[in-house]
Amino acid sequence: MSRLPALLTAAALTLVSTPGVAQMTENEIRQGYKEHAALTQYYRWYQFYERPEGGVANALDILTEDVKVTSGLGTANGHAEYETRVTRLPDAWNNSHHVRSTKITHGENGNMTLTAQVTYQNVGMLEDGGVRQADLIYSVELVPGETVLPLLSNVLIEQKRETEAGEFKDAYAENRVKSLMHYWLALIEDPERNPEPVREILAEDFTLNFSSGAITDFDAFAAWLAGPGSQIEASTHVLSNFSVEETETGTYAMTVDFNWSGIAPNGTILVAKTQHSWTVTNDPTERFARIKSIDVEVLENFQPREN
Repeated sequence: MSRLPALLTAAALTLVSTPGVAQMTENEIRQGYKEHAALTQYYRWYQFYERPEGGVANALDILTEDVKVTSGLGTANGHAEYETRVTRLPDAWNNSHHVRSTKITHGENGNMTLTAQVTYQNVGMLEDGGVRQADLIYSVELVPGETVLPLLSNVLIEQKRETEAGEFKDAYAENRVKSLMHYWLALIEDPERNPEPVREILAEDFTLNFSSGAITDFDAFAAWLAGPGSQIEASTHVLSNFSVEETETGTYAMTVDFNWSGIAPNGTILVAKTQHSWTVTNDPTERFARIKSIDVEVLENFQPREN
């Protein structure tokens, strides 16, 4: 009997979305978890700038020891110089970084280059108390780390132009939750399928409402990852229609649509679309926010991709 129906059922637990995902090559699908890992670290870059009370240790955690960071403030080489720079930023500043687009290029030996277009906003820099706004281009080089997460080895920040500023809009919630979301995807897509790192991003009393039933403890999650979660040889997820709001202090509600592509053991490429609704709890001193609940709605059933 063909295993395809079982694979389609199992895959319903591992979804995410992307415009144009149906055209993804097999290689792009297999590299998806690496790109989610890179985006995990990139969105973490903004955490200290936007919530310095979280501490600088989590900012240094994403960088190589010999990192080079170049911006309008000059060049910082290594952890010590970078820490000195960022901890001297005025406490009265409020910063937000709205990431407009990202592109990842794969190099040799697992290295990656990420470019991003960002709208930066600041309150406190201008003497009149107004909002300063500028368009920035980030060029980030990443190298493999000891875990699935790569490390930033070179960061170049270029200001393209100052733009007309409107109302200051905080970007912390979006950047914080996107970092968590991409890390979740990197871990469940990683071919090693090691459940242990997931402990860090699950709340103590989590509930994962997958189509096969609710998962409410870590052992059940580990069994899912080793069983239904591993029946797809490789998969990738790209988001659309992302939204997040703070429902109470330290708690966020996130929704996102996911187009999913996976490769079955027989080589068949499968596609589907789901909507995820997450409840997220946040302690800014931790490396990541934590998943309290996930609810999944299937928008388009799993099926073989039309070639």
